[in-house]
Amino acid sequence: MSTQLYNNQTDYRKDEQSLLSRGFALTYAFFAYAVGTGMLFWFFFAAIGLAPYSLSTIETGNFFQAMTINTLLVVIFAVQHTIMARKSFKQKWKQVIPAHLERSTFVLAAGICMGLILWFWQPLTGNVWTFENETIRFALIGLAFAGVVYVLITSLVTNHFELFGIRQAWLHATGKPYTPLTFKRQWVYKYSRHPMMLGLLVVIWSTPDMSVTRLVLAMLLTVYLFIGIQFEEHGLIQEFGDKYQQYRKEIGMFLTFRKND
Repeated sequence: MSTQLYNNQTDYRKDEQSLLSRGFALTYAFFAYAVGTGMLFWFFFAAIGLAPYSLSTIETGNFFQAMTINTLLVVIFAVQHTIMARKSFKQKWKQVIPAHLERSTFVLAAGICMGLILWFWQPLTGNVWTFENETIRFALIGLAFAGVVYVLITSLVTNHFELFGIRQAWLHATGKPYTPLTFKRQWVYKYSRHPMMLGLLVVIWSTPDMSVTRLVLAMLLTVYLFIGIQFEEHGLIQEFGDKYQQYRKEIGMFLTFRKND
C-alpha cells in the first residue's frame, strides 16, 4: 500500500513538473517572440519615419566617436546572428538549454541586440537627399511599406512560427515530437533565394529623406546582410547538400530574371 502511494506521489510530481516545464516553455517562447518582433517592428516604423531611431539622451557629439559606437552596435548584432545561427553552436548550445527553446533564445537575443541599436544609436548631423515632390515622396514611402509587407509574407511562407521559435515550444507543450521542416521551392522562393533579405534592403533604402544618421545605419546593415547571406548559404549547403547547390544555380540571390527549364 505504501509503495503504491509512493508511486502515485512520484507520478503526480512528475506530471506537475512536466506541466510546469510546458507552461514555462510557452511563456518563454511568447516572451521571446514579443521582444523579437517588437524590436523588428520598431525598426520598421523607424525606417518609415513613424518612430525615432534612438531614444537615448546619451549623445557623444563627436563624429568619430559616434561612428565607432554605431559600428560596434551593428557588429554586436551581426556577431550574435552569425554565431547563434551556426549548426556547431546550436549543437553545443542545446546542451545548456532545452532544444525546444533554442530558437526562442536566438530570437530573444536578436531582439535585445536590435534594441541596443535602436536605443543607443548615435545621431549624425547632415542630410544626403530630400525629395520635395509629393509624388516621389509618396512612392518611396509606399515602397518601404511594400518592403515591410514582403518581409512578413516571406516569414509566413517559411513558417512564421518556426522562424520565431513558437512552433518548437508548442510541440513540446502538447507532447508532440519535433519534426524539422523540409526544403521547398514555393511562392517567392521560386524566384528568390533570400526574399526576406530583399525586403529588408527595400525597407532600409526606400526613404524620401536620407539623413546621414540613417545612411550610416543603412550602409552597415547592408554590409552585414551580404556577409550574413554567405554564412547562411554555407549552412544551407551543409544541411541540404546537392539539393541546395542546384537551387543556387537556378535561382538568383534576390531575383531570378530567367528561369531554367
